[in-house]
Amino acid sequence: MSPTRLFVPLSLALLAACATQPKTNVTVEKQSECPVRLSNGQNLTVILPSNPTTGYRWAIQDSAGGVLHALSPEVYSSPKDSGMVGAGGFSTWRFQAFAPGTGRLRLTSQQPWEPEVEPVETFDCAISVN
Repeated sequence: MSPTRLFVPLSLALLAACATQPKTNVTVEKQSECPVRLSNGQNLTVILPSNPTTGYRWAIQDSAGGVLHALSPEVYSSPKDSGMVGAGGFSTWRFQAFAPGTGRLRLTSQQPWEPEVEPVETFDCAISVN
């Protein structure tokens, strides 16, 4: 059998294998992108609008701890082109799926010194890992 005849089926098999692999990173920026399905070992990045200068901060209320573990603490970043002091930016959290099952990733935005006041925003995302 010629090398060319072997190359074509091998190439198609490799392409098919690549196509069935899940993305390593999944990014969620809106509530409408939930629920999220992950494979064990996949990373989840959550990016939410944030402006700590207003006193409001996102806090994790439920971390889907049975299926996710945090890879890093919250990281705040402001847009490089804003040029304005106090302009809003984004808070980012990174997690990794480590066990099959389901959980909820729930974050709330509120002023930390007023825990009795209802949050101004809630991000509530069902997570399933297989």
